[in-house]
Amino acid sequence: MQSNTSPQFNHGGHELFDVHEVLSTTVGALNKFTMLRPKVQDQELLDILDRQYQFMQQEYNTTVDCFRSGQDPAVPTQTYMMKQDNQFTYGLKPSQPKKPIQSEAEINDEIISGFMLGAVKSIASIKTIAAMETTNPVVRRVLADSIPNCIEMGYEISIYQNKKGYYQVPQLMVTDMQQILQSYAPAAEPVAAH
Repeated sequence: MQSNTSPQFNHGGHELFDVHEVLSTTVGALNKFTMLRPKVQDQELLDILDRQYQFMQQEYNTTVDCFRSGQDPAVPTQTYMMKQDNQFTYGLKPSQPKKPIQSEAEINDEIISGFMLGAVKSIASIKTIAAMETTNPVVRRVLADSIPNCIEMGYEISIYQNKKGYYQVPQLMVTDMQQILQSYAPAAEPVAAH
């Protein structure tokens, strides 16, 4: 078997298919954000959608750049910074059961934020898989560095959903929480070899 060491062709077969999936999934997310944007009612959600769209688009371009060249991208991976605080409201309140919508007219901010969260979760998952299969060191680093951005975007959306009552966070009783929190202890220091 002949090995081509040019950076442009410094990719394994699994990597090519997995990065193809990353890029396809990202294109799908960007398309979904574009289609949903005109239906957003809440200005805060629109701000999140626009900021995340712009960030995902730049990250997509960075990935395409290093994937095609095999070298450092012109624009390195950036860090996504959400505007939300990290305050969650805990507990469950009575609400209507969820069910599939019957028409496009029913699409609202709750559904849109759910689509957004699903999209960034999908990207995070596929990027993690791709980073584990990538042989090109630059592409692997770009993918690995971008995963925390997906996590941050998902966290931002879930905080928004929680604040609006779309996503409720149950908690265990304090005694049960304490029991679980105290069920692990630090590992002992290894004994030094003499």
